[in-house]
Amino acid sequence: MVTVSAHVALELASEVSDVFGVMGNGNAWFLDAVLSHPGVAYTAVRHEASAVAAADAYFRSSNRVAVATATYGPGFTNALTPLAEAVQAHVPVIFVVGDAPSNGARAWDIDQSVLARGIGARTFRVTRSNAAGITRRALAYALGRQVPVVLSIPYDLADAEALPQGTSRRASTISGVESLAPDPAAIAKAVALLASAKRPALLAGRGAWLSRSAGTMRELAEKIDAVTATTALAINLFGDYERDLGVAGGFGAPAASHLLSQADVVLVVGASLNQFTMRFGDTFGRNAIVIQIDTAPNPTNPVVSHFVGGDALLSLQAIVEAMPQSGTRWTAEESAQIAAAKRDRHPGTALAPDGRLDPRSLATALNLLLPADRTVVQDGGHFIGWAPSYFDIPAPNRLIMVGTAFQTIGLGMASAVGAGRALPDSTIILCTGDGGGLMGLADLETVIRTVRRGVVIVFNDAAYGAEIHQYGVRGLNTRPMLIDEVNFAETAAALGAQSSVVRTLDDLAGLERWLAAGQSGVYVVDCRVSQQIVAPYMAEWTK
Repeated sequence: MVTVSAHVALELASEVSDVFGVMGNGNAWFLDAVLSHPGVAYTAVRHEASAVAAADAYFRSSNRVAVATATYGPGFTNALTPLAEAVQAHVPVIFVVGDAPSNGARAWDIDQSVLARGIGARTFRVTRSNAAGITRRALAYALGRQVPVVLSIPYDLADAEALPQGTSRRASTISGVESLAPDPAAIAKAVALLASAKRPALLAGRGAWLSRSAGTMRELAEKIDAVTATTALAINLFGDYERDLGVAGGFGAPAASHLLSQADVVLVVGASLNQFTMRFGDTFGRNAIVIQIDTAPNPTNPVVSHFVGGDALLSLQAIVEAMPQSGTRWTAEESAQIAAAKRDRHPGTALAPDGRLDPRSLATALNLLLPADRTVVQDGGHFIGWAPSYFDIPAPNRLIMVGTAFQTIGLGMASAVGAGRALPDSTIILCTGDGGGLMGLADLETVIRTVRRGVVIVFNDAAYGAEIHQYGVRGLNTRPMLIDEVNFAETAAALGAQSSVVRTLDDLAGLERWLAAGQSGVYVVDCRVSQQIVAPYMAEWTK
């Protein structure tokens, strides 16, 4: 007998190698079926939210889709926050869940499709006669539109014998996003604007990385002698290009931000130009001409002067082909300023005035200690800018920031699990705060159990730091913003990790010895940082 769950599993196994989940009544039959396929690996997490967040991080690290799975009802509702994040970040996750029986809801059932629709996720509910076809449609929808989908299996059908399926399985794999050719007139105008620029700049976002446009963007930058910058999610896309200014926006270095604001024509590729990249309106000069290339139907920010709708790589190739070669636009002195600009960071002090660690000097010291082959995973919180600002990060897929699109905290542990599965040979560096760390604490055990080699850095300020710096400074009662100081080192040790409490930079010696020994496993550093040092991006947010 071939069950409905078996058909779902067979279709997914043709496209997916990794499943993250929590087993329950509603997905037990699916897990049994999908794990019968030798090419599929299952990673058990401890909270349903972590299943979706791990699958999200897996895609961001590898550009390969993964499955998350949970039971019906509370298993489904527990996962809504990371599902909303995946919707807003355009990450294709296949979320397989149990659902109410096809012959009628039980007393405890809810309308899951309504909840999914409310956060922007489409639900595909399988049937006995077309479980395979509906699964294929769900895969095609997720990959074609780069969005998550909910694939639900009614409880009474999970172990039911499938009826003859309506369509035969296709021989070829499901295609991804179709390339949209740009309008030649829009390309011609973009070329003319860039050719007329005296101080051109290129800004790359995550879409430029996903469209494999990095090489073509660099070729264009060299051809017109432009400065370059990226969003945080496209960090280091331009590699060692001598005119690169690093990250734009709130995580950018002050001198680099100043130089970017001097550009008269800016070409933006694959970046939505959100408020953080735009530094709340200060990233570009007031009179700058902004050209945007994007697959969105319209410009994503009012500052855009000229919009090119289309595939990033096709559009850039057309621009490079038509663009005349320019001479050097920068003097030797200006070139030296550009080269030094992205390293213009406040080094911090050994200790802040309150006697706790200065997170700037801590981040500087950690950057020197941590292995070069690193994947940095970020939770959300006030500390979120320290790693992108101070750490050397090899490539855009080595900075994983699940949660930024939906402004969440608590998804860092799960994201480290997904990144660790996608990039097992890299050292996974998880940066979390004490607030987010406690929220996702159940899956610290999963990190320790599954990550081959990792370091968890807890920026422990005994507070919800973002709220302290946004609202405490305005006179609001700070008592709800404070957290009794937790010893993450002892907690991690109890779960099987190596660990230490770091109160001074000298206390990093334990981590240094562990790294030098080349050991596998996870090391947790509980860093007692000051509440008094405000991140630059937070100062911009609250000004």
